[in-house]
Amino acid sequence: MDYKQDKLNYKFSWFDWFCLWYPPGWLILFNRHWQKYHADPDGWNWLEYILFLIPAGFYLALLIRWLRLGCSFPIQQNREFNPNYQQAFRQEILAPIAKYYFRGELNQVENLPETAPLIVAINHAGMSFPWDFLVLAYLLGEKRNWTVQPLAGISLFEHPWMIWWLPPGWSKVLGGVRAELDDFADAVSHRIILLYAPEGIRGPGKGWFSRYQLETFHPSFISLSDRYQIPISPVVCLGSEFLHPWAINIRKVGKIFGLPFLPISFLMPIFALFPSMGVWAMKTRLSYYIQPVCFPENSANTNHTNAYRRAQELKENMQKQIFELIKKYVKN
Repeated sequence: MDYKQDKLNYKFSWFDWFCLWYPPGWLILFNRHWQKYHADPDGWNWLEYILFLIPAGFYLALLIRWLRLGCSFPIQQNREFNPNYQQAFRQEILAPIAKYYFRGELNQVENLPETAPLIVAINHAGMSFPWDFLVLAYLLGEKRNWTVQPLAGISLFEHPWMIWWLPPGWSKVLGGVRAELDDFADAVSHRIILLYAPEGIRGPGKGWFSRYQLETFHPSFISLSDRYQIPISPVVCLGSEFLHPWAINIRKVGKIFGLPFLPISFLMPIFALFPSMGVWAMKTRLSYYIQPVCFPENSANTNHTNAYRRAQELKENMQKQIFELIKKYVKN
């Protein structure tokens, strides 16, 4: 399908608004939009969508779909990033979620560069689907008309739960880059706008009680910034800690299920009844504070020790900004 000709072809109906405000329906939003633009014979159908909305109905829907597919997994397809579909998804699905649910806002926009390429480095929290990433990608796209590609955890691409939840290839088609060093380096070499969390999976996995404490920054983004002479735009996000509040990470159990983290909170019994809520998060205001740009150094002077030191200096500066912003909110 020609995405450009069918721009805004997906009309946000009363049923979509219902799904937006009824948490088990978020998975329906994602899949219905995909099916508007892609042939998806293995995807969810209307009977199964309705089952999402009732307690424990997802399990019956999963069984029905599994039987419908001949007791097998959905067919894996080799799909590539499509910026036109990313734009359609951004305008038709992300826009109402970012504006009316997460109320995303960019602050200190004067620090945001005008042109690409760029590595956007953001603190990462929430212990949930990466909404802090998706909303920032939406806001940057709207502000600068950029095509933003986020570096995403491998589990977002290939974990069996994700393959059943979302269409195979969904993350890649939307621009996700696998969080592996070779894929990271290849993406940076193509001089794109890359959205990156230097804390890695440790960020969302740190849990509620360490929500404002940044984890160690991996130095790879500093080395790649120097190698390809690409500036880094640090962004501090507040509000992501409330995406899944009061959650703690049960690491050992998470490893059994092959999950990067396993959040346990008062919401988990509800998630058990409505597994389609896995892409949902609590309503919060996601506020982004753009910090001054960090320019690359001469790549000839870059080594692991130097890159690590500079990565931790950036972490300390962002940590300072987080604490100052929190104090400001407390006073107000």
